[in-house]
Amino acid sequence: MARARSRYAPDRGLTTRMVTTMFFIGLLYVVFVGVLLAALRGSWPLILIITGGLFVAQFWFSDRIAAYGMGAREVTPEEAPELHGTIDRICALADMPKPRVAIAQSDVPNAFATGRNEKTALVCATTGLLRRLEPEELEGVLAHEMSHVAHRDVAVMTIASFLGVLAGVITRIALWGGFARNSRGSDPAGIIVLLIPLISAVVYALSFLLTRLLSRYRELSADRTAALLTGRPSALASALTKISGQMARIPTEDLRKAEPYNAFYFVPAFASKESLGRLISSHPTLEQRLDQLARISADLSRP
Repeated sequence: MARARSRYAPDRGLTTRMVTTMFFIGLLYVVFVGVLLAALRGSWPLILIITGGLFVAQFWFSDRIAAYGMGAREVTPEEAPELHGTIDRICALADMPKPRVAIAQSDVPNAFATGRNEKTALVCATTGLLRRLEPEELEGVLAHEMSHVAHRDVAVMTIASFLGVLAGVITRIALWGGFARNSRGSDPAGIIVLLIPLISAVVYALSFLLTRLLSRYRELSADRTAALLTGRPSALASALTKISGQMARIPTEDLRKAEPYNAFYFVPAFASKESLGRLISSHPTLEQRLDQLARISADLSRP
């Protein structure tokens, strides 16, 4: 899955998890569409067109939609020389093409990467991040985001999330009564139609679980490969600690705006300590990430 000539350390565990996730997501997708076709036989051309069109739209435009939603604005080297300079150094270290570079006007200190592949990749840092981090800390964070591009797990997460989104939409439509009202008594077709909300909910739950499990692992993988590439795990650990500590000082309104995009961010943003997002987080805990970086630092310091 990773690009052959990238100097980012390969991660077979990540590759295995991405392939496994895509296999099960694909299986769920086939079953899900099959149930819709069986339940709504007269509408199968429309079902295929809609599901296929949504899938293509999700694959081709979701990264742009996410970047727009997070307020990313592409900047030139003249507008952001330090940010571009850091990205240039990482690209030279990793021997990979330079992505598009963007800045988001937000006080939430964070960064993210989007894109289907290296040619369409975009790496963005918020103004809050640029204002708070030292150069070596910023390099560690951006190296982490570039790892997502090199390993192509950003594209996998984009595709993997599609079925869950679609299943969630179908579930909501069904619960509103659109399908149930059209069923009649003990008619087999009507029974199948009544099962659609249940099947959609199960598919959504399984898709959500698979993507969350992959997401937590890929964040640890990006930390690990970024630390090995830059040779400064302590800088990345410092950035993690600083950003996590600053989150408590960010206005709740800003955190709520950022929360829906946590799966893309370097560090998740939570509007409150009681947030459900902490229980189903897309990221490993800060302690797990710091422990891993401490082990890498100890390994690198050995003669």
